[in-house]
Amino acid sequence: MRAAAALLPSAADTWGPEEVAVSRPSDALEAQAAAEGAFTSLFLGLGAARPAGRRDRIANVMIISVLERRSEVGLRRALGARRRHIAVQFLGESFVLGICGGIVGVLLGVGATGAYAAYEGLTLRVPPAAVAGGLLAACLLGGLAGLYPATRAARLTPTEALRTT
Repeated sequence: MRAAAALLPSAADTWGPEEVAVSRPSDALEAQAAAEGAFTSLFLGLGAARPAGRRDRIANVMIISVLERRSEVGLRRALGARRRHIAVQFLGESFVLGICGGIVGVLLGVGATGAYAAYEGLTLRVPPAAVAGGLLAACLLGGLAGLYPATRAARLTPTEALRTT
């Protein structure tokens, strides 16, 4: 390969072989693939960090909701609601928060992908599995985020909850 590369400049331009640069296209392709791999890894890393932040935000909202609604929990428990009823209520609310956030996230993702595709002149194709996966992940994160606040609310006794109002 080196012998052929030494002969190519004089064959390509007999009047100025020193102005001809010979390089292996595979080197440029390898560099491009490495750069694309780095960007893909970066975006996957950023995307993987986002759900943990969303889960923490949902958990914080639900904990504050439990604290602010102690009197409601106490009244419901005094009227006969069982612990599981209270837990299901707060878990349901966290699922709804997760699904709403997932819908917004999927719409923003599709919008950003569509804008990039339009900018590059590409056809937008969003796999249904990606949309379903995003919504499922949001639902699961909402449920996981609501576990602690739901159990905390369910453990409140009616007297304790009504006394702290």
